[in-house]
Amino acid sequence: MREHYHTVSRVRGEPLPAGHVGVRVCVQLSGRPSRRWAHDLGARLANELVGNARVGHLRLNDIVRCDQIVLEGVEESEATALGQALERAIDAANEASAGPSPSPNVPQEEADAVARKLAAGER
Repeated sequence: MREHYHTVSRVRGEPLPAGHVGVRVCVQLSGRPSRRWAHDLGARLANELVGNARVGHLRLNDIVRCDQIVLEGVEESEATALGQALERAIDAANEASAGPSPSPNVPQEEADAVARKLAAGER
């Protein structure tokens, strides 16, 4: 399924607790991406930042939270370059989502059966 997101005007910075480097920057997306798109975005952003020594404090795990991108450890000196890298990564994730979805590893019925067994074990 094709997904296409872009940043919307609401971007905010938040201080981190004492002892941390940088700030948290939250970037509003135009919608709530799938897990696949979010994972792809994180990987593409990491690739964009390879070789950039000034992003050493940036955390890139699970950066998409609901309909926001949340970057922690952003330093002022890297903000402009990071913003450009983020836009390229968003464009690349959008482009990648236009391709075919990967085939499932098991039929839906089998996945449902596993879920029912798990639920039965919780009781």
